[in-house]
Amino acid sequence: MRYERCRTLFGEDFAKIQKAKILLLGVGGVGSFALDCLYRSGVRDITIVDFDTYDITNQNRQIGSEHLGQKKVEVLERLYPGIKKIEAKIDNEWVENFDFSPYDLVLDAIDDTKAKVALAKKCAPKLISATGSAKKCDPTQIRADSIWKTYGDPFAKKLRSELKRSGFTGDFLAIFSPEPPKCKEKGSFVGVTGAFGLTLCAKTLEKIVNETRNSHSDTSIQRREGDTPDSTRSKKSPSQ
Repeated sequence: MRYERCRTLFGEDFAKIQKAKILLLGVGGVGSFALDCLYRSGVRDITIVDFDTYDITNQNRQIGSEHLGQKKVEVLERLYPGIKKIEAKIDNEWVENFDFSPYDLVLDAIDDTKAKVALAKKCAPKLISATGSAKKCDPTQIRADSIWKTYGDPFAKKLRSELKRSGFTGDFLAIFSPEPPKCKEKGSFVGVTGAFGLTLCAKTLEKIVNETRNSHSDTSIQRREGDTPDSTRSKKSPSQ
């Protein structure tokens, strides 16, 4: 009965959702809402990665932030029984040493551009990445497109620049908003940060439902996007 309405909506494809193996990097204002959405939608195998503890400034936008001073992954493990946790700082070294191969999709909800570049170079074919969600007020402006087609967001612009500088010529899906920043400081609104997380989840389910897995080759998600396991393969560089 718990997932009856999900089954009604997705039909036979709901089985794909339940079997998907998802890695979620970062469980703050964006990632915690993505987690909630994935969990309530029937994804059974979710691994979360974060190293941070809850601070009072998190309470305007992060699920679990009532538990001040506690590790985010430990709190969320209690709130969402059955998920798996990895307590780690997601930096270049961690990305380089981590094995992403067991996961169907990797969801990036971190804000470190260097680590994001490392993720793109390591697992672009299965990556969905959230860009800048702070300093914005209008969730209806959120978009999902190729990282090279993002626009109007300073964070996404910086990420594109770093990707080009690194020699990355692959592609991946990015969640972004072209809404101009409303402030200079680190202002945030749960209506936008949460909606980023929900969009991240929705695009994840869309990929799961639309693709048929083949155990003898790379994921069909990779095949549809035209990517190979080597996301830094040689091809014409994006002009954006």
